[in-house]
Amino acid sequence: DQPVLHGVEQMRRFRDESPWGRSLHFELERCFDVDNERVLVFVRATSTGQSSGAAVEGRVAQEVTIRDGLMAVGLSVIFGVVRVVNFAHGEMMTVAMYLAIVLFNSLGLDPLVMAVPLAGVLFVLGYVMQAGLINPFITRPEYSQFMLLIAVAIIVVNVLLIAFGPDARSVQTSYAFDSFLVGPLIIDATKVYAGAATLVITAALFAFFQFAPLGKAIRACADNYTGALIVGLNVKRLYALTFGIGAACVGAAGSMLVLLVDVTPSLGPALTLLAFIIVITGGLGSMAGAVLGGLLIGFTEAMAGLFFTPSAKSMFSFGLLVLVLLFRPQGILGKRVS
Repeated sequence: DQPVLHGVEQMRRFRDESPWGRSLHFELERCFDVDNERVLVFVRATSTGQSSGAAVEGRVAQEVTIRDGLMAVGLSVIFGVVRVVNFAHGEMMTVAMYLAIVLFNSLGLDPLVMAVPLAGVLFVLGYVMQAGLINPFITRPEYSQFMLLIAVAIIVVNVLLIAFGPDARSVQTSYAFDSFLVGPLIIDATKVYAGAATLVITAALFAFFQFAPLGKAIRACADNYTGALIVGLNVKRLYALTFGIGAACVGAAGSMLVLLVDVTPSLGPALTLLAFIIVITGGLGSMAGAVLGGLLIGFTEAMAGLFFTPSAKSMFSFGLLVLVLLFRPQGILGKRVS
């Protein structure tokens, strides 16, 4: 019990010295782990209802990131160029999350450091999927594409269930509980690192499509498919590259998301739904709209959890989606199709 008593003393000191810790009340709960023959001690921290404004503002600062925007950028890039809706988007992200967990547990590699390598792995996966599986469906009816990618999503979920089981998995880095105190704000360090990495990756992606010759060729395919064929562009190869880039986005986003949430095989459909909400809100096919949509959805859910209840977050994000569809069906930054 000595480590437990030491931990309790540390939490009491935090409660007494922290600017918002005075509002917390700690309770100890014990249970016996039969399999490993050990006593587990759980600490429950509850608020007394007298939290300061710093705690409230700090919570909002922690929630609002553009990490979800990067995930949505990948979906928007794929649809904007290939005109195929990737219904396996979230499932591909869970693949990246599990790869990050395996690398962390086996080799001790930080998921933030592995964001770019995992983006490369998912790029290859996306390229192969598009070139070998999806390209033959480009000219087929949309319901065929829908069924194909739904089938891929179901297969991915079940493969992950077989490989890793249904239990939630996570990583615990050395900075998992670090935070920054910026004036009255208490900002979680992990979310700062993930947000900074997301900004860098998103900026690099924008620069690629704006200035790189290959990025301009991909944009040309998106703007005028027939014209791209006439000038001699290898459209099928560019489509595969685009799908790979979209998959690379979810690879990087998944590597960072695993720092913040536990992953299960069933997380994929929820991530796919979230990506759709973001890109439809921002404008399907618009990269800038995907980033803006991620910020708006993140802020909306944070405020809903703050002023109402965390369980109401989805209700408010769907409410925002309904408003956008009513008053601007093409999305905030989307272009109206004539």
